[in-house]
Amino acid sequence: MYIIAEAGVNHDGNIEVAKELIHAAAGTEADAVKFQVFSADRLVTGSAATVEYQRRASQGDKQRDMLARLELSRDQFAELSAYARYCDIEFLATPFGVDDLKCLVSMGVQAIKLASTDIVNDPLLDAAAACGLPVIASTGAATGAEIARAVERFKRPDAGPLALLHCVSCYPTPEPQTNLGAIGALARMFNCVSGFSDHTESINMGGYAAAAGARIIEKHLTLDRSRPGPDHAFSLEPAAMAEYVRHIRYVEKLLGDGGVGSQACEDEVRRLARGNIVSTRDIRAGEVLDAVMLTVKRAGGGLWASEMQTIVGRRAKADIPADTAIQREWVS
Repeated sequence: MYIIAEAGVNHDGNIEVAKELIHAAAGTEADAVKFQVFSADRLVTGSAATVEYQRRASQGDKQRDMLARLELSRDQFAELSAYARYCDIEFLATPFGVDDLKCLVSMGVQAIKLASTDIVNDPLLDAAAACGLPVIASTGAATGAEIARAVERFKRPDAGPLALLHCVSCYPTPEPQTNLGAIGALARMFNCVSGFSDHTESINMGGYAAAAGARIIEKHLTLDRSRPGPDHAFSLEPAAMAEYVRHIRYVEKLLGDGGVGSQACEDEVRRLARGNIVSTRDIRAGEVLDAVMLTVKRAGGGLWASEMQTIVGRRAKADIPADTAIQREWVS
């Protein structure tokens, strides 16, 4: 299981807060910490409105004004990448344009994370496919046809592996609307690794997603849910995030390796509670065994009942007392 602590823009435009988020993410034992790389001027027009959840936190500002306050420079992201290495946690970031993607590739990131909003951004999808790195793409608010179309753009020889994250683009997402069954559906439909980008307020949802088949889980992290800013309210604070990660890891243990077969802890029941072939009467050496001489009982050893037909018609090699489990070496 690969767990991403999504710091996003919860640094509020302050690199020192961003470093605190990296340190906190490492303490939760998540595998990666992720930020968002963008230029407000290149991303949105001056007149673009905020969506409702952003409006509640941005005091009615236009989207570009809000995002401008949350920007970090490329040099600052390079500094954060180095700090993540120091904290022994992988650094990831979501680019919102081709130039942002090129910047991340030049910094040596190991994978690219694409936002749900860019599932129809062909120039960015093509650039992500062409960079050759693994790509993790969220699918929030996308139709099945839009997802399929995006996946097709990664079917090129130089593309890296593609993973799809089921995502509900509602902030916060009500738990009954998480539709976790879509995690497995994405894997089956597109023959890829699938996961879940979690926008609920639950500390248990990651574990449920793991049980539903998620191999990658992303969850927003904040230092303080009460801070102003678009994503703080539905993020988890460090202690809750650590519990979130622990729950996923526990579910991972419960899932095991998925192999079908008997385990060592079942050996006693396997031996004592299964039916064995047992003699119904005294059988003399040389007698031909027939169904009347044999029955099935729990005997704690001997031939399984499933072998009954293989010994009927064969001869006893030794005297066998009544009510005795038949051993393989007693039959010729």
